[in-house]
Amino acid sequence: MSGPDLPSFEDVRAAAERLRGVAHRTPVLVSRTLDAQVGGEVFLKCESFQRVGAFKFRGAYNAISRLSAEQLAAGVAAFSSGNHAQAVALAARELGSHAVILMPADAPASKVDAVLGYGAEVVTYDRYTEDRLALGTALAAERGMTLIPPYDHRDVIAGQGTAALELLEDVPGLDVLVVPVGGGGLIAGSAIAAKAMRPDIRVVGVEPAAGDDTRRSLRAGRRVTVDVPHTIADGQAVSTPGELTFAVNQRLVDDIVTVADDDILDAMRFAFDRLKIVLEPSGATPLAAVLSGSSGTAPKQGLVLSGGNIGTARFLDLMAR
Repeated sequence: MSGPDLPSFEDVRAAAERLRGVAHRTPVLVSRTLDAQVGGEVFLKCESFQRVGAFKFRGAYNAISRLSAEQLAAGVAAFSSGNHAQAVALAARELGSHAVILMPADAPASKVDAVLGYGAEVVTYDRYTEDRLALGTALAAERGMTLIPPYDHRDVIAGQGTAALELLEDVPGLDVLVVPVGGGGLIAGSAIAAKAMRPDIRVVGVEPAAGDDTRRSLRAGRRVTVDVPHTIADGQAVSTPGELTFAVNQRLVDDIVTVADDDILDAMRFAFDRLKIVLEPSGATPLAAVLSGSSGTAPKQGLVLSGGNIGTARFLDLMAR
């Protein structure tokens, strides 16, 4: 499935070539304990081990690597709650450019520190009262930079799809692919790759219960806006699906399910105690869906655990709840 502005499977494969030797080919973990608990085989694509600690590096690098020398010299701008911010900052540095990032004032301190550590400039805004798209667009125009949005961009979507491409190459017989949903870039790219490689695979997205804008949009047949969600899954605190991402997901995603914050906390505990990996709340939502049963059952499920960017203090605070 593709259109004049929508990415295709060929775009995902081209992104994989650009990322070869630059992004990590992240591990796929299994757990007999998890398999026994859910009644089937589960394969965990651990993007928490990706550069910057999240899948976002894939899309950011793919998009920035396609800019002209003049655009790279002028720099790039982005808006993000954290992981895309870090990804753009690092990708820009790797490609000889520089970045300015618009971040919400309440973004986790560990993510802000990481962005600064990669050499980017940070400008803050209030996510509950200000429009980040308008602010980011104005900031990029004012400084003559190229805006790299977190999900609604053809090259970003294609780059994110390489995570699912790798997972399906490593585990070709998956029945279901479970992917977290924020703005929709990861699941859009994942669905493009998965449906091309295994047409009968079922693609299921997971949103926090407090912010189910994509689920509502798919059911309504149009993009629906909800209030900015208050959820521990800050990376999924999006109020409206992207235009491009929704166009892809409307055609290729089979279902969207939701998980409560308590389910996410349980999944983070399970990952730490049983799998010995640290997940940020957004990265744990697919595992939460499988453990809670909301995503259904299948003989072989693949989960994209999207990131592990969480500081020690916040992790301990959440685990103490």
